[in-house]
Amino acid sequence: MTSARQISKYVGIGIGVLLLGIAAFTTWYTVDESEQAVIATFGAVDEGVAEPGLHFKLPWPIQKVEKLSKETFSLQFGYDEKDGEIKEVPKDTKMITGDENIVLADMVVQWKITSPEKYLYNVEDPQRILYNATSASLRSIIGSSKIDDALTSGKAEIEAQVRDLLSTLVERYDVGISILSVKLQDVELPNEEVRKAFTNVTDAREMMNTKINEANKYRNKRTKEAEGEKDAIISNAEGDKAARIETARGDVAVFDSVYNEYKNAPDITKQRLILETIDRVLPDAEIYIMKDDGNTMKYLPIQPMEKKKDTQVIPPAKEEGGGQNE
Repeated sequence: MTSARQISKYVGIGIGVLLLGIAAFTTWYTVDESEQAVIATFGAVDEGVAEPGLHFKLPWPIQKVEKLSKETFSLQFGYDEKDGEIKEVPKDTKMITGDENIVLADMVVQWKITSPEKYLYNVEDPQRILYNATSASLRSIIGSSKIDDALTSGKAEIEAQVRDLLSTLVERYDVGISILSVKLQDVELPNEEVRKAFTNVTDAREMMNTKINEANKYRNKRTKEAEGEKDAIISNAEGDKAARIETARGDVAVFDSVYNEYKNAPDITKQRLILETIDRVLPDAEIYIMKDDGNTMKYLPIQPMEKKKDTQVIPPAKEEGGGQNE
C-alpha cells in the first residue's frame, strides 16, 4: 500500500516537473529581424509581433506563436524552375489576345506578407489564391490587348495594368499579401511558322515607319528651305522698296528745288537745264555757241578736222648721193 502511494507521489512530482518545464520553455520566444510573429490564444489571433528580440507569452497550450518571414517572395507563373531547370506549364501560359490571336505568356510576381494574421487564418492556401489571381489578371489584360502590344512595345503597359488588377484582387480576397511588382518574362507565338509570319509583318511595318520618317524628314527640310527663301525674297523686296522710296523722295526734293529756282528765274533755269541735259546725254560732245545770223552752218565738225590735220604724216626727205640731209 505504501509503495503504491509512493509511486503515485513520484508520478505526480514528475508530471508537475514536466508541466513546469513546458511552462518554462513555452513562456518566451525570440523574433529575428527577418521574421514577424502572430500570437494566438486558444486558436484566436490576439496580435502580430514585428519587433525583433525576446518576447514572453502565456505557456502552451494557452498561447501559441506562429512565425513568418519578412522577405520578398517570387511567384513564377507559367513555368517552374528547380535545380536550374525550367519546366513550362503550357496550359497556364496559352492565352487569347483582344484581336483573337494565341500567345504564350509567363510572368514573375514579387510579393510579401504584410499582415501575418490574415495570411495564416483568413484562407487555407494564400499562395494558391495568389497564383489563381495572377492567372485571372494576366488573362484579362492580355484578352483586351492587341497582339502587337503584347509582343513588342506594349509590354510595360500590360505589366502596369496586371499589377493594378492583381493588387485589387488580392486586397479584395484579404489574404494579407502586398504585390510589389510584376514582370513579363516571355510573350511569344505558339509555333515557328506563326512566329516567322509575324516577324515578316513586323519587319515590313518597321520599314514602312522608316520610309515615313525619312519622307517627313525630307519634307521638313524642304519646308524650312522654302521658308528661308521666302524670308530672303521678302527681305530683299522690303529693302528694294525702302531704297525706291528714298530715291523717289530725293527726286522729289531735287524737283522741288529746281522748281523754286525756275519760279525765280525761268529763262536762266531753262537754259541751264537744257545744257545739263545735253551734258548728261552727250558727255563727249563739243558744244559751240555762236550767234546765228542765218549764214552759219548748223553742223561744223571743227574738232575732227583739227585731229585729222594734227595726225597728218610728213614723208621723209630723199637722200642725194648718199650724203646727209641738210
